[in-house]
Amino acid sequence: MSEQFDETKYAGPEHLDPDYVASYDSKARTDPSADVQHLKEFGLGADTVVVDLGAGSGTFAVAVAPHCKKVIAVDVSLVMIAATKAKIEKLGLQNVEVVKEGFLSFEAPAGSVDFVYSRNALHHLPDNQKETALKKISEMLKPLGILYLKDLVYSFPKDEAETYLKAWLDAAPEHPEDGWTREELETHIETEFSTYREKLEAMLDQAGFEIRESNHSGNKIFSDYTCIRHG
Repeated sequence: MSEQFDETKYAGPEHLDPDYVASYDSKARTDPSADVQHLKEFGLGADTVVVDLGAGSGTFAVAVAPHCKKVIAVDVSLVMIAATKAKIEKLGLQNVEVVKEGFLSFEAPAGSVDFVYSRNALHHLPDNQKETALKKISEMLKPLGILYLKDLVYSFPKDEAETYLKAWLDAAPEHPEDGWTREELETHIETEFSTYREKLEAMLDQAGFEIRESNHSGNKIFSDYTCIRHG
C-alpha cells in the first residue's frame, strides 16, 4: 500500500512553496527546548538515535542533535529539506541526516531507533494511512523505545464539534505573520485529517504502544502523547 500512496500530495501545498517555507519559522514560533528536555527525562542521551518524522524546517532536529548520537530528519518537501540543511550547515552539525521520505516510505532497520518524534505532521494522512504509519514507527523502535507524538487531535465530543471548531476559528489572528489565519485553519479542517482522540488512542494501542503520558489543550484541538513500545 505504502508504495502507491504519494504523501507529497497530502503534505499541504504551502509546505512545498518556497515563499511560505521562508517565513515558516517566524510564523510557527516553535521553541523545541521543552520537547528536548521531555525526551531527556525519558532517557535521551549521547548514545541514542532519534527520528524526526515530518521534520519540517528542522527546528527540532537541530535542537536535539547536541543531545544524542544521531538524528534522522524525514520530510517529503524538498523545500523544507533545504531549510533543514541550511540550519545544519550554519550550526556545523555532523550528526543530522536528512531524508526525503514520508511516514509510509521512510525505512529504518527494525529495532534500530530509540526515539521517534513527530509534531503537527501525522494529521496530513487519512486515518487508514495513520494506522500503517504508527505500525511502521513501532517496528523501527527498540523495545521500550519512545514515540513522542504532538498533533492536532480533536479531544472534544463529536456532537460538540461545531462549537469547538468555531471557537478555534474565531480566535485565529487576522494577519498571516501573526500565526495561522482563519482561512488557513478552515483549509485544515476541510482538507486535512485530524483524528478524534478516542480513535487515535486505539490506533496507538493496536500499533503496540502504551501511552505513558498525554496532554490535551484547553481548546481541545491539540494533544501530545508520550508512548512506549511494548517490550
